[in-house]
Amino acid sequence: MKFTTKQEVLSYLQSNPQVKFVRFLFPDVLGRLMSFTVPSNEMESAFDEGKGFDGSSVEGFARIYESDLVFLPDPSTFRVIPWEYNFAGVKWYEALVFGDIFDSKGNHFPGDSRFVLKRTIEKFEKEFGKLYVGPEVEFFIFENEHSTALTDSGGYFHSGKFGEVRKASMIYLEQMGISVECDHHEVAPGQHEIDLKYGDALEIADSVMLTKYVLKKVADMVSLYVSFMPKPVTGIPGNGMHLHMSLWKDGKNTFFEGDGLSNIGKQFLMGLIKYGREIQLVLNQWINSYKRLVPGFEAPVYLAWGTKNRSAYIRVPEYRKGMETATRIELRSPDPACNIYLALSLILGAGVQGIKEMIPIMPAQEDDIFHLTESEREKRGIRVLCENLSVALNEFKRSTLAREILGEHIFNKIVENKKIEWEEYERAVGKRYDKEVSPYEVERYLPTL
Repeated sequence: MKFTTKQEVLSYLQSNPQVKFVRFLFPDVLGRLMSFTVPSNEMESAFDEGKGFDGSSVEGFARIYESDLVFLPDPSTFRVIPWEYNFAGVKWYEALVFGDIFDSKGNHFPGDSRFVLKRTIEKFEKEFGKLYVGPEVEFFIFENEHSTALTDSGGYFHSGKFGEVRKASMIYLEQMGISVECDHHEVAPGQHEIDLKYGDALEIADSVMLTKYVLKKVADMVSLYVSFMPKPVTGIPGNGMHLHMSLWKDGKNTFFEGDGLSNIGKQFLMGLIKYGREIQLVLNQWINSYKRLVPGFEAPVYLAWGTKNRSAYIRVPEYRKGMETATRIELRSPDPACNIYLALSLILGAGVQGIKEMIPIMPAQEDDIFHLTESEREKRGIRVLCENLSVALNEFKRSTLAREILGEHIFNKIVENKKIEWEEYERAVGKRYDKEVSPYEVERYLPTL
C-alpha cells in the first residue's frame, strides 16, 4: 500500500491497531541507519509538530550546545514491517518512516544528509532532469559478526548456499513496496547480490537503506550474519554497489540518442571521471574500502569508460542496445558501506558539472586496462582512483565541488571523522597490511557494516 498524506497514514494506523509502534529512520553522516520509536498513537502530533531528540551523540550531528533537533516524518515513506514481533508473550507489528530534521529554530538541519540529496535533486532537476538509479547491492553471508570463514564454495550464478536469505528478503521488500529485479550468488564464495529496480534517486537511497536493514534482520532470524564490509577477506573479490544511472527530463531519457548513449550521457560520465578522485572519499569512505579497489579482482580502479571493460570506472551496458529505457551508465566504484545519500548527491553534482563544462569526451577503452603499461595509460589520459583513505581525504579537502554540494557542516564533519579514522589505523597497523585486510579492520568493520 502506497501512502501520500498524513491522513492516509493516521487512518491506516487507526484501522490496524496491531501496528503498535512507528520507527523514525534517518542516516548519520557516515550513512549508518539511526532510529528511535514512538507509539502509533503519537503519530498525529509527530506529523503536526515533529518529535524532538538529542543530536549530540549522533555521528556528525550537532554540537552539545545546539543539540536539540526535531524529526518531521514524511508520510510518503511510511511502510509497515511485514514480520510480527513476539517477545515475552506479547505480539505486535511496527512501521517505518523517513523524514526531515530541523533545528530548534525551524531551519533544515545542515547535518541531515538525506536533505542534502533532496536539495541537490531540486537544484538540478529543472535544467538537467531527474536522476534515476538502479543499484546492485553485494554482501557476504557469514556465520556471525566475528567470523569471516566462508560459508560456501559457490561462484558467479552457481553452487552457493543460503540463497533463501535473499528470497525471504525479496518477499519482505516487495511487501514493503520495494521492487527487486533479481538476485544471485556472486563471484566470491559466500557472496551474494540483490538488484533493485531503478527509481528516482531519493526513493532508491531510502530503498538501499531498507534493503540492508531487511537483509540483516532476515539473516539474524536464521542465526546468520550479513556483512556489507567492502573487503572482508583478502584474496577474493569484495563488495561493490554498482549504480546504473540516467537522467530523465520531460518523460525522455536524456542519455539516449540514436541507438546508444547521447552526448549528454557522455558528458555526464566525463564529469564523474574528471571529479572521480575528489568525490571518492564519500563513495569509498572506509579504510577497508581501498582494500577492494585493487587491480585483478574486477575492481574498477581506472578512471575511464567502456562498454565491456570491467576494470574501468564506468561501463555503458549494451544488454538492450537501442532501447531508450535501457540506455544508462554503470558507475562501478561505490561500495554498499557508503552513505548512499551523500554519494548520490556528489555523483549528480559531478555529472552535471561535466555537462556544464562540456568536457571533451575521451574514447571508450575496450582493452584490458590492467595489462596496459603505465606509459600507455598516461598516453590515453587514464588516471587511477586514490590508493588509500589518506590520499582520498587530501583530494576531498581540496574539492570546491564537494564543499558546495555537501555544505560546510557535513563537509567538515567528514574531514574530521576520516582524519581520525586514518590516524587510528596508522597507529594500530602502520604499513604492515598495505594491500591485505588486517585483523584490525575485521574487528572494527565486520560487526558494524
